[in-house]
Amino acid sequence: MEPLRLGLLGAARISGIAIIEPAHITGDRLVAVSARHRTRAEAFALEHGIERVLESYQAVIEDPEVEAVYNPLANGLHGPWNLAAIAAGKHVLSEKPYASNAAEARVVRDAAAAAGVHCVEAFHYCYHPLMQRMIELAGDGEIGELTHIEARMLMPPPTAGDPRWEAALAGGGLMDVGCYAVHAIRDMSVFAGGEPTIVRAAGGEIPEHPGVDAWLNADLVYPNGLSATLESSMTHGVLDFSLRLVGSKGEAYAPAFLQPHLDDRIIITVGTKQRVEQMGARTSYTYQLEAFGRLIRDGEPMATDADDAVITMQMIDDLYSAAGMAPRSAMNLNQPGG
Repeated sequence: MEPLRLGLLGAARISGIAIIEPAHITGDRLVAVSARHRTRAEAFALEHGIERVLESYQAVIEDPEVEAVYNPLANGLHGPWNLAAIAAGKHVLSEKPYASNAAEARVVRDAAAAAGVHCVEAFHYCYHPLMQRMIELAGDGEIGELTHIEARMLMPPPTAGDPRWEAALAGGGLMDVGCYAVHAIRDMSVFAGGEPTIVRAAGGEIPEHPGVDAWLNADLVYPNGLSATLESSMTHGVLDFSLRLVGSKGEAYAPAFLQPHLDDRIIITVGTKQRVEQMGARTSYTYQLEAFGRLIRDGEPMATDADDAVITMQMIDDLYSAAGMAPRSAMNLNQPGG
């Protein structure tokens, strides 16, 4: 397959594991990068083997050699720069969340459809054998009929100046890590008669960062009565990115479903018997980039397409509303930070 020709917006830390290391594995080209400070972009390009540094994000998306853009900017900049890349006729791999809210996600989806390009959301965990095996276990009967799902995305607090604490940049725990729990719960809809609805949600802030959820928990129910709990936090003492499927005969537990490169175990308990399956430490980001390549080169659909992104963003908006919090507002590129 012809290598993808990728342009990177910004020199974000996540880019190392999320796109640069996978591209070196798959043989895709890292054509161009820009950052808000050129010296940082130059150091980043030198360190990671990116072919050239350009003066602006706009220059990256307009570069004729760039065919696809990776957008890892602050949350509030996902929607505007996704739209800018689409307007330039480029495919986009957008970090989650896809946009600041569901309305903006719909605008991005519709723009991509009109332009005939793909703009997909980087829920990378979906493409790893670990999550695919969890989905298989949810439906193959080994743990019995699925009765409950627990998705936890808990992390210690980011530093005070981190954009995840900025309401104007669409920050918040649900936007940053909790969205993975939302998506994992949605993954099980195929076994439960459709998408879940919110029964109850509660969240809280910390005084230093008003308008941003430090934590949010929710109970949900699917059309067939299957229940789910979601926990999201940016103030937890330790990292906990786990997913548990409870069935009538037993359970399947993935201690680190989001980070299989660090812990690839699925612990399956049925009655008094327990076994561990290890699904491989190859990164989920590498599987994701391969899937993105197949989409662009062969038209093979990705699960985390624009329609899927809109549904996820609507659930995030609804969770905020149910918890008595305001969904995030979209920003434009003329605002500070844009």
